[in-house]
Amino acid sequence: MREVITQRLWVGHTREARDVRDVLGRGVDVVVDLALEEPPLQYPRDIVYCRFPLVDGEGNTPTVLRAAVDVTERFITAGTQTLIVCGMGLSRSAAIAAMVLARVESIPPDDALTRVTATGPHDVAPDLWHEVKAALGS
Repeated sequence: MREVITQRLWVGHTREARDVRDVLGRGVDVVVDLALEEPPLQYPRDIVYCRFPLVDGEGNTPTVLRAAVDVTERFITAGTQTLIVCGMGLSRSAAIAAMVLARVESIPPDDALTRVTATGPHDVAPDLWHEVKAALGS
């Protein structure tokens, strides 16, 4: 799990997200799950859990992409500590985190993606990134 915005946004994979003690120990209040291929995660009732199942590539609906970004952005701007996860933590979570970062900090999406991918391993699917930018009008 790696921090993208200090004390507000983390990116990780579902195996890390299943470690409830670690997630809670970091002060995470919201988990945004993007892993279509994984079963839903189980958290204590005081954790907000949002699931937006995305394909790692093309084939995602613009509505679901916008919802994932919009919801995450609202939590981040409210100062809520949020973890975004996908199967391996390399593509979908990084892409959505980058678009959230771009919107929160009013920077170009590609610059935000560069910042997010500089924080650790990544493999953002180009088709997914294109869909995210198209869905959010960037």
